Amino acid sequence: MKLPPPDPDPAVRAELHALRDRLPDLVGSLVASSDGLLVAHDLPPDLEPDGLAALTASQLGLSHRLASTAHGGAFREVVVHGTGGHVVIYAAGWTASLTVLAAPAVNVGRLHLESRPVARAIAGLLAAPGGPEPQRKDAR
Repeated sequence: MKLPPPDPDPAVRAELHALRDRLPDLVGSLVASSDGLLVAHDLPPDLEPDGLAALTASQLGLSHRLASTAHGGAFREVVVHGTGGHVVIYAAGWTASLTVLAAPAVNVGRLHLESRPVARAIAGLLAAPGGPEPQRKDAR
């Protein structure tokens, strides 16, 4: 019998919902662990959260490596500006990331202004004892 995945931490989901409420051009957001497991999401139904979490982890790993190699420092964020909009990945501590998807017309400065504190808040929530665990797929 397959059990449903655990509900993500309500505080993390509240952060994601509040971010969407503050940014009208935000398409969606998610929090993923550094190994690509979904922690929580606020995505439209046409986007698959587990696949996007895995892609985010891949980009996060590359970005950590690039920042370290190029400047000897830690990764903070990466912005991908495509024809259909923006994807921004923020470090949320050492073990997770916040990914935001925004429409092409978004004010990127405001996007950063609103999203960076959310990434820090989520890092704090995940680091807290008893913080949310990633949603792991059941073995079949």
